[in-house]
Amino acid sequence: MSSLLYIIAVILIIGWLLGVFYWSATGLIHILIVLAIIALLLGIIRRA
Repeated sequence: MSSLLYIIAVILIIGWLLGVFYWSATGLIHILIVLAIIALLLGIIRRA
């Protein structure tokens, strides 16, 4: 389950990076990075 969280986080970070360069969905870009950080934190907390 934790590896799935890391995969989701990486996909969200890549989506965020692509969104920053295209400027098409400015509000969605920041939501993606916040979701990626939350997924990473959940993975770290659950592992500990």
